[in-house]
Amino acid sequence: MNTQLKKRNLIQFYLIQSILRQNSLRQLRTKPTHHHNDKYRTRSTEEDNQQDDLFLYKSKGQHLLTNQRILDSIVRKSSVNPTDTVLEIGPGTGNLTLKLLDVASKVVAVEIDKRMVEVLNKRVKDHGFEDKLSVIREDALKAEFPKFDLVVANIPYGISSPLVVKLVYGANPFRSATLLLQKEFARRLLAKPGDSEFNRLAVNVKLVADVEFVMDVSKRDFFPVPKVDSSVVIIRPKDHIPDVNLDEWRAFTKNCFGKKNKTLGATFKQKKKVIELFRLSKMTSSNGEEINRNQYVCADDDGDNEEESDGEECHSSSCADRELLLFKEKIIEVLKAGSFEDKRPSKLCNEELLCLLSMLNQSGIYFHEQTKPRNVDNVAFAAAYS
Repeated sequence: MNTQLKKRNLIQFYLIQSILRQNSLRQLRTKPTHHHNDKYRTRSTEEDNQQDDLFLYKSKGQHLLTNQRILDSIVRKSSVNPTDTVLEIGPGTGNLTLKLLDVASKVVAVEIDKRMVEVLNKRVKDHGFEDKLSVIREDALKAEFPKFDLVVANIPYGISSPLVVKLVYGANPFRSATLLLQKEFARRLLAKPGDSEFNRLAVNVKLVADVEFVMDVSKRDFFPVPKVDSSVVIIRPKDHIPDVNLDEWRAFTKNCFGKKNKTLGATFKQKKKVIELFRLSKMTSSNGEEINRNQYVCADDDGDNEEESDGEECHSSSCADRELLLFKEKIIEVLKAGSFEDKRPSKLCNEELLCLLSMLNQSGIYFHEQTKPRNVDNVAFAAAYS
């Protein structure tokens, strides 16, 4: 027992020395940007000790940003007003939280790790900010956020995609979200049509928000050091978004970007795709009336639906084939009419995609069965948009 205790104390000693050495090197090359930074330095050793008592899980994205210059820059770029309520997701031990509390009216911090919350509350109390902090100890993807004006956060990498979508498609209006993200993920958000990183996530986010690049952040500015660099972006919700059914849009982009470099003509000529869209369109056009979902299975000769291909249903196969052929021709006619047949989703902007979706819907071609209400705070909904 004594041996284990000595080993633990030795590890903590070296961790503390490592952080103090990093902070010393940063102070040599970094000039303070605000005079109130001194109050953070006076408690640096004590707070380093508190943070080092925690085991940080890299697999959970627990990487603490320690560079004071970067922290100050994030707060400054966020344009926090004295009357603002700031939502911070994944505050950790509070390096960013303390700076936000110094300039905002209130900070709502969402943190799932009980150990982090204990250290955070102690540090905030030591600085006299306890009345301005509200902590929600829940999974950020499942938590119901209160009203807020801004989001400023170092988001855990593992939940970046669904969390960004939850914010931009959520019910709470906000002015902007300043997010520290994995560099590769940030590039995907910033990508434009034709870029190799351009994908469905960028399309769905840019439908409702604008994304601005702020700066890159080295992995050496974190403790423990992650494997990749990071970037800061600012997401600003648009004042006006297109009048489109979001469930229909989500399903449409999912169909298009499944193979983003494949031509739309090739994608929508696939037999399985035609059958899938035909069923959905029949259900939509019947205004929710119950139809036989297996009626058109016989037309799919892939051989994996043998149990459904006997009995009375098979008598309708020839009729189903004719209907499917006409439906397929309708899809191709729409693609040709809009000059989309030979175009690839990876090179289309949102305006072009919205135009194509409108043309398809007007021709009775739909991508989503609208039988269930949308819940923007549901994890599955958020993941589906990313």
